[in-house]
Amino acid sequence: MSTPAVRFLDLSVTDAAERGELLAAVAGVLEHGRIVLGPEVEELEKRLAARVGRKFAVGVSSGTDALYLALRAAEIGAGDEVITTSMSWIATANAIALVGAEPVFADVREDLNMDPASVARLISPRTQAILPVHNQGKACAMDELTAIGRQHGLLLIEDCAQAFDAEFAGRKVGSFGDLACLSMNPMKVLAAIGEAGMVFTDDPAWRERLQALRYNGTINREDCHWPSHNGRLDTIQAAMLLRRLDRLDGSLRRRREIAAIYDQGLAELAGRLEIPRESSQDKCRDVYYTYTMRTDQRDALQAFLERRGIESRVRHPILMPEHTAYRGQARGEWTKAAQLVRQILCLPIHEKLTDEQARYVGQCVREFFAAVRGK
Repeated sequence: MSTPAVRFLDLSVTDAAERGELLAAVAGVLEHGRIVLGPEVEELEKRLAARVGRKFAVGVSSGTDALYLALRAAEIGAGDEVITTSMSWIATANAIALVGAEPVFADVREDLNMDPASVARLISPRTQAILPVHNQGKACAMDELTAIGRQHGLLLIEDCAQAFDAEFAGRKVGSFGDLACLSMNPMKVLAAIGEAGMVFTDDPAWRERLQALRYNGTINREDCHWPSHNGRLDTIQAAMLLRRLDRLDGSLRRRREIAAIYDQGLAELAGRLEIPRESSQDKCRDVYYTYTMRTDQRDALQAFLERRGIESRVRHPILMPEHTAYRGQARGEWTKAAQLVRQILCLPIHEKLTDEQARYVGQCVREFFAAVRGK
């Protein structure tokens, strides 16, 4: 199969300066030899906590581990329910199930984020927490979700995997919840060269519990207080993430530039194609983890783009309650999500995309709809 003209995602490190920085970061860890929880882990924790606006951050081995360990730290388990969105990568539901609790699936709004009205309808005496996912780089309606949580005395645990550095009402995602979780795997806007995660909190007791839980539940790395597993963040990953954090502003700026090219190129298709809209609410900012469009002709459009050498993706094609592991036994409501998931299509928006490539993608989308209209 020939290489596409426009790849959906390009994880290669082709920039010589960046490659040199990453290799130097690895060399620094090899030199000091503190491979497990070395000084770079603590430095990354401090810098990310400051950027998000939290007192503490605890580095863990993946975004899935961040969710799992946050739920463990909050002592959520058997007999409890956690309300989350129906539209996310399955890791969100799995983390809830793995602690012994039941995921309850809320519907979504037009922006693909959790619908607070649906959340309110699903609260039961067993509900212990609300776990919103900031979908596709766009912040959830945190004012409404926070109010619901406070009204019912529920914990709020944010899943920020797809939206690091996005803002709602001038505040970073991850700054609203009692706990907040981050994935930094290679596909994310802040990307490790492998797996990495982070949990944020302002509670020193939760911080200490998280530090224990990521190290087999041990205190001072010796005495086990809570049975757990090895969920530590590798020092080498932390070292490389520090270098990538230095480049993050430029990376996010580039994503927004590509989104603007798409916005301009696809504006004439209003009514036939729904493009992502940044919230009109003051001080909201998207980070464009994906550029997610919606059309009833999704499958035909995707096939057309493939013939033109353009990779696109459907994220995520199976709603969480409809995965085999949960189908037929999940509680919740997802009528809107079931409609929207048949329409969504994500265009390439990674930092290596050139303006010329982005304009070509827009041109091909326009050609598709012109051809459809001409039939």
